[in-house]
Amino acid sequence: MGIGNIGLPGLLLIAVVVLVLFGRGKISSLMGEVGKGITAFKKGVNEGGKELEDQAAAEAKDVTPEEEKDKA
Repeated sequence: MGIGNIGLPGLLLIAVVVLVLFGRGKISSLMGEVGKGITAFKKGVNEGGKELEDQAAAEAKDVTPEEEKDKA
């Protein structure tokens, strides 16, 4: 039996063992920290994407060569 063949009963058994070993309070605080980490990661990804879009927009604003600008 490999790791891919655990199934629902095996997962429930693992969940019960983890709950008994660590206790409910420790698991909930750990999940809270995981949630905060995921939120911070998503915020960072969104800010990084916006920064790249702003940079690309600034570079694409004016592509007219300098000598052509004087003619306008």
